[in-house]
Amino acid sequence: MPEISRRAFGGLVGGGAVTAVAAATTAAEAAAAAPAEHPFKARPAASGKRPNLLVILGDDLGWADLSSYGAPHIRTPNLDRLARQGVRFTNAYSGSATCSPTRFSLYTGRYPGRTPGGLAEPIASRTQGLDPNHPTLASLLKKAGYATALIGKWHCGWLPDHSPTKSGWDEFFGNFGGVLEYFSKLGQLGAYDLYEGDAEYKDLRYYTTVLTERAVEYVGRDHDRPWLLNLNFTTPHWPWLAEGDEETGAEIEAKIRAAKSQAEVGRALNHYDGGSVEKYTQMVESLDAAVGEVLDALRRSGQEDNTVVLFASDNGGERYSYNWPLSGEKFVLLEGGIRVPSILRWPARVDGRQVSDEPVFSPDWTATLLELGGARPDPAYPLDGTSLAGYLLRGRELPERDLFWRVRANRALRRGDWKYYRDEKGTDHLYDLGADQREQADLAPDRPELLAELRASWERIAAGLLPYPG
Repeated sequence: MPEISRRAFGGLVGGGAVTAVAAATTAAEAAAAAPAEHPFKARPAASGKRPNLLVILGDDLGWADLSSYGAPHIRTPNLDRLARQGVRFTNAYSGSATCSPTRFSLYTGRYPGRTPGGLAEPIASRTQGLDPNHPTLASLLKKAGYATALIGKWHCGWLPDHSPTKSGWDEFFGNFGGVLEYFSKLGQLGAYDLYEGDAEYKDLRYYTTVLTERAVEYVGRDHDRPWLLNLNFTTPHWPWLAEGDEETGAEIEAKIRAAKSQAEVGRALNHYDGGSVEKYTQMVESLDAAVGEVLDALRRSGQEDNTVVLFASDNGGERYSYNWPLSGEKFVLLEGGIRVPSILRWPARVDGRQVSDEPVFSPDWTATLLELGGARPDPAYPLDGTSLAGYLLRGRELPERDLFWRVRANRALRRGDWKYYRDEKGTDHLYDLGADQREQADLAPDRPELLAELRASWERIAAGLLPYPG
């Protein structure tokens, strides 16, 4: 099949059945021949044993960076297959526009601004982090009988005060900070940042490979109880390094070692003098291959049928990401900064080839996974998310609710198709995302009453959060 047709076909139907189409077949003919996605419909069934929970995060992966979400130049066959086997969400959002606040929202099921550590956008010092006394997805599931592990990027605080093993995960293998050079493992504080538990672990191979091996080992174990695995890749977060780029990695490592301040370390890792669309494509495709290896291991273990796999990104894309047709990117609350690819697969209970347009965000997944695992939230720390279990398993309609975001420079709230957004200049905007997902037609002058209503709702929620320091 000609390359252009394969790419176009992947964007149209999520990469399905490409290899079965004859070389002369056009993209349109292939799309017509392949089974199409259909709107989500629950498959009522008797409840069975509690599922394993595999939550996979990409890092700075844009909304349309998967071929099943429209990327014309990136091939992601494993994630596209995951989407075909489950539900692809088109209006799924991260809990914030940067790394650590979203992780706070996923781990706690609450707005990042509920806790002091969640106010950092993102965490960049040892004084900030997730309070070990705060209940988490892991600690609540652990109390309900789950084994828990986190492999990969933590980014919710550094030792000695903060660690996954202090917040409910039985096992941890990965990096504490928000970014690291993929080979040397030097991170944003300028120090080595690969740990097993609370001890340094030396491995100078490409980081995505190292994490994949650990995840394959974990899912392949002979588990005697259900498990939660948070698998947090750093791919495709900068620096822009793919497998085989040791020479470029060594140049970045040298800059980090020569740095006289954390700011200089940050400039080296930001890699503003490197990268390209082609390099970024390699990184996304390596993420896809890594996910494929983990899913293959899950199948070999015999646990595939009763394992919930949730794949998402921690925030919108950055620099080389493909976000079309959304505007904005990481750091801002325009759609491109917070709308993320999200896929859920659970063969035992959820049919494949489905698509859901329901607006959902990170705290919803926390509430959902807790309910699926039979764990109860701590009443002293009420969740801000809504469980999707009734929607996914019993066909219940999701209640009307507001999705809320707050960062220092922006504010946003979504209700149905309507989105209220305040930009960094303090100007309020109103968008109808059902008609204008690119957020170009500002309806604020035409609908002042609705704008005022959504702004008031945002301010009511914000009044219950901690203020930003300074």
